[in-house]
Amino acid sequence: MQGDVSRSASTFEVKDLVEMAWQGKIRVPHFQRSFRWKLADAEKLFDSIVRNYPIGSLLLWARPAPAAELHLGALRLDAPELPEALWVVDGQQRITSMANVLSPEAGNDPRFALAYDLSADRFVRPRENADPTVLPLPVLYDPQRLMKWFWDHPEIKDHFDRASAITDKIRTYAVPAYLVKHSDERVLQDIFDRMNNYGKRLTKAEVFSALNAGEESAAGEKLDFALIASHVDEDRQFGELDEGTVLQAVLARRDPDIQREVRVEFTDGGEDRDTAYRAAENALLRAVAFLQLEAQVPHLALLPYRYLLIVLTRFFAHHPEPAAQNVKLLRRWFWRAAAVGPGIFPGGTTGATRIYGQKIVPGQESSSVQALLDAVGPEPADSPVPDVRTFRANSAAAKIVLCSWWALEPRDPITGEPFSSAELAESLTGQWTASDAIHKIVTTDRLDAGRRNSAANRLFLPVLRQDVAEASASLSGGVTAVSEDLRERVRESHLFSPKTADLLRSGRVSDFVDVRQQLVYDTVWSFLRQRCEWGFEDTPPLSELVIEDEDDDGSY
Repeated sequence: MQGDVSRSASTFEVKDLVEMAWQGKIRVPHFQRSFRWKLADAEKLFDSIVRNYPIGSLLLWARPAPAAELHLGALRLDAPELPEALWVVDGQQRITSMANVLSPEAGNDPRFALAYDLSADRFVRPRENADPTVLPLPVLYDPQRLMKWFWDHPEIKDHFDRASAITDKIRTYAVPAYLVKHSDERVLQDIFDRMNNYGKRLTKAEVFSALNAGEESAAGEKLDFALIASHVDEDRQFGELDEGTVLQAVLARRDPDIQREVRVEFTDGGEDRDTAYRAAENALLRAVAFLQLEAQVPHLALLPYRYLLIVLTRFFAHHPEPAAQNVKLLRRWFWRAAAVGPGIFPGGTTGATRIYGQKIVPGQESSSVQALLDAVGPEPADSPVPDVRTFRANSAAAKIVLCSWWALEPRDPITGEPFSSAELAESLTGQWTASDAIHKIVTTDRLDAGRRNSAANRLFLPVLRQDVAEASASLSGGVTAVSEDLRERVRESHLFSPKTADLLRSGRVSDFVDVRQQLVYDTVWSFLRQRCEWGFEDTPPLSELVIEDEDDDGSY
């Protein structure tokens, strides 16, 4: 039985909380989630303060703090060593918003830029050349800066009393808080788990991270979900995974049921948290390498379904060096599963993840691959091909289309050189879809509703060195900077046939979309046929086949 928690109730005025935050006397424990609020959330917070609405209480943990460089929103602070600081267990989003919105240094950051319109009596976004009655919050918060503002703008002197009243309301607003003291960090993590943060609830990944964060003193030495995602991106240039996907990878490696209760994950005395994280990172790296090198999925933005990465992570965690034939079969499984989608299972992606995951048995590589293939089943009566008449970059269908286009090795219309994986990764930095690399060929005002959203009206240009219209003109009229042979390869890499080029060049844009749409369909169909290999014998490696020895009499 753990000792009782010492708890006391108190209140802090906003000005005191802000000053303590600026001085490094308020700290954020490493098990806390990252800052997630948007500017609209901060605006609602300050509107509630001015209206004297309750904004919820804080939970602060009183304990010593080392000297450190702190990152609090947009603020960078050199904090001294303190015998007692206040660590935020609940209320990080509110305190971070207050400290940044009211700071002259951080107030220009788009996440924290707020002003108060004295004429309209409401909070607004700052505007260039705004009326002087629109005061940035760092000015409104500081009485001295407020006086100077009115000194510089005597024409608005009639608003001074109202401005002073708003200043006073913000500075003196009393925020209720509980201060707790306890030597066991796990108790605070448990409290953190049980509370709802003001505004947005914790995600499952954030709860899991908080409960398994370990000691504050060792925070910098440990892997966490963000670091794992960063390592995978740095090593493979695959794009940065979200923390929810990394959590599922950690869970799936240990057990196929990724929906299980995470609060007791490492309480059985077996594998510890750090071992599990390292093993999951290694398996993720192998799974991503398989996607890029074998399945020809170069980037996260082109991955049809993320749950397939989770299943692959479990497979490579238990079978890190599969036989060449099993790699080939696993590629078949991946594209068959991507083509049919998760709808063949009850529960959608969650059900598919669990069912596929159950087929992967440690120590049974070939039978695991065979079981995955059996789970997908035979080729459907109507071989699944994405509908290319519509294109939404975040859909599985569009991502399959893009993978088929990437397999064509798209080339720069000017130089004729193929775009590299590095260029693709650079063009999609920070993106979870390939929208930034996809460009409309014909402006939507020139096409009817049935054609303007077609995949046939898209170009895949990871690096745009010229205007889209110029790139289209180059493809339809010829790339003069390269040889005739290379010119044809450039056109083919973007599915521009002589007929489509002529139609686009002559302005027959509707006919262009119709003809190119058939080319896109044929390309996707061929791509999936080559990779799914429906109807092929899914024969395991020869080493797995049982061949009986010849009997002594020569018979078999």
